[in-house]
Amino acid sequence: MKDKAPQITNLKEAQTLIDQLWEVVRVQSKTIDSLTQQVNNLTAEVKTLKEKLSKNSKNSSKPPSSDGYSKPAPKSLRKKTGKPSGGQRGHKGQTLRMVDTPDIVETYEITSCSHCLADLSHAPVVDVERRQIFDLPPIELEVTEHQAHIKQCTSCGKSSKAMYPDTIGKGAQYGTNIQAILTYFNQYQLLPYQRTQEMFQDLFNIHLSQGTIKNVLSRGANALTDFTEHLKTSLLQSPVNYFDETGLCVEAKLNWLHVASNEKLTYYFIHKNRGKEAMDEMGILPHYQGYAVHDHWMSYYRYHCQHVLCNAHHLRELTFVEEQYEQPWALKMKECLLGIKSAVEDAIYLGNSALSQAQIVGFEHYYDGIALEAKQQIPLIEAPKLKKRGRVKRHKSHNLLNRLIEHKSEVLAFMYNFALPFDNNLAERDIRMTKLKQKISGCFRSEEGGDIFCSIRSYLSTVKKQGINRLDALINLFNGNPFIPSMN
Repeated sequence: MKDKAPQITNLKEAQTLIDQLWEVVRVQSKTIDSLTQQVNNLTAEVKTLKEKLSKNSKNSSKPPSSDGYSKPAPKSLRKKTGKPSGGQRGHKGQTLRMVDTPDIVETYEITSCSHCLADLSHAPVVDVERRQIFDLPPIELEVTEHQAHIKQCTSCGKSSKAMYPDTIGKGAQYGTNIQAILTYFNQYQLLPYQRTQEMFQDLFNIHLSQGTIKNVLSRGANALTDFTEHLKTSLLQSPVNYFDETGLCVEAKLNWLHVASNEKLTYYFIHKNRGKEAMDEMGILPHYQGYAVHDHWMSYYRYHCQHVLCNAHHLRELTFVEEQYEQPWALKMKECLLGIKSAVEDAIYLGNSALSQAQIVGFEHYYDGIALEAKQQIPLIEAPKLKKRGRVKRHKSHNLLNRLIEHKSEVLAFMYNFALPFDNNLAERDIRMTKLKQKISGCFRSEEGGDIFCSIRSYLSTVKKQGINRLDALINLFNGNPFIPSMN
């Protein structure tokens, strides 16, 4: 049977029923508001998580190693040149060529004619066909004994001993070539201690202890004091330097590897801090007056040098805005930056030292127009009603647009001055191999190990940029004659 509606016999009962119904409505309204807020919060959280998941090395500053197995499809910012792949016309190859004076000559006699089988034992040689094999001789350890004469003075009767060179220590020790090769494989080729031991045992039949490896590396780093001072002085004198930083583990704790570099020099520095404290101790930016190329990390703006922003970062961030938020201005801004870059490259190719004034004004007008258009495309975010203090929340793409507008001169610095770069890729390349070091070895087990790596890696990267053989430079280092850098 259906429930009967309550019988209302008087006005008082009617009022009571109305009050009960209003209470039900208030409770339901409160529940609806709570559920609506919860849905809004969850929707915002889902959106944030989707944004994080959609970021990769192609549309953000995340490293390629973070992409995992779900790597995004290649989307190069470079345009096709129409040239075939491989070496271009005029490129000098590295073909192995025969030498005129080989070290060893093996001859092969012919004793009978290959046609009629006649005896050729006493026939004269009319020509020789040559083939050469390039190989390494057997590698054997060579032991050199150094003897210091001791003589007794006929006048005073006391004994005197000859002096050893500074590079010869007490007892038995490994020579400079072994120390240089050890350092080369461990610090430049990034072999861990155990694999360095295995390599020396397999190639040279030398059994090294890990303590010996550590002592050799310490000796090399300690000999680089003068090199480091000259390196920092040369960087301070450079008109353009590139700066970057990346996380690096030391003693299982997050530290930061800082780099200051240019086409000729590289300086690495590890510190527990990422910002100004580390940069002050690094000792370059506080005194630098030239152009500092960086990725807009705000700590750089605390120094009174001239700033240039990395447009490779901007292109990746614009790609993210284009893909995630579908805002057309991002694609136009990418095309604008790449168009200016192409115009600068064409001008340099033609031997011009600057763009024409008409080109500069045209590009600036196009850039400003895109920025104005972007303001109409970036949605506004309503501030919470209960929030009374602080800045109004902005859309994430708003920060990128603000940077492009407020720092326009630093973004377009490469257009105004051809000596300035389009991006900060040089510093990123200098840092890349140190990230591989962490990928191979996990972390530095001590601060000393990190400092040794920075000193020796700075040396090796610099001599490479200077066109000097890395192994030769290490041999000179352990002989007490390290390479001293300069900008000339």
